[in-house]
Amino acid sequence: MTNATTTYGAAWSASDEYLIFALGQEEYGLDIHKVQEIRGYDAVTRIANTPDFIKGVINLRGTIAPIVDLRIKFGLGEVRYDDFTVVIILNVADRVIGIVVDGVSDVTTLPESSISAMPTLGASIDQRFLVGLGTLDERMVILLDIERLMTSDEMQLVEPAAA
Repeated sequence: MTNATTTYGAAWSASDEYLIFALGQEEYGLDIHKVQEIRGYDAVTRIANTPDFIKGVINLRGTIAPIVDLRIKFGLGEVRYDDFTVVIILNVADRVIGIVVDGVSDVTTLPESSISAMPTLGASIDQRFLVGLGTLDERMVILLDIERLMTSDEMQLVEPAAA
């Protein structure tokens, strides 16, 4: 078995604590160390000429944070905002970014032994942003490399590194 740490190398730092959240019918996890706070979904200020998945920006105690709807980014069908919709505020690459998800369930520990490499699938999520599949009781959790996703060129959320 190939473990996720060796598959993704130094770009992804192994953590054993993950914030578990829902997008549609699937559960996802991200490194809890990237999470700054969790808040209810509220109105955002739209910015012209941004991709559909960037809902806009919010003022978070003086910091302007872009808000990304992962359901739209991953093409997961109908998007609706209700009482369970939350925004996970992340701190990635010295930038504050919010992601909209259907709900948050818990923070859990996943030892490396419970994480398997992602099988090659024709998925809507680019495999570069996936760490692996975590097994949690009888559930499978898709583990995201949220920093790699949020700093990717296609997201256009962070300035490219100077050469």
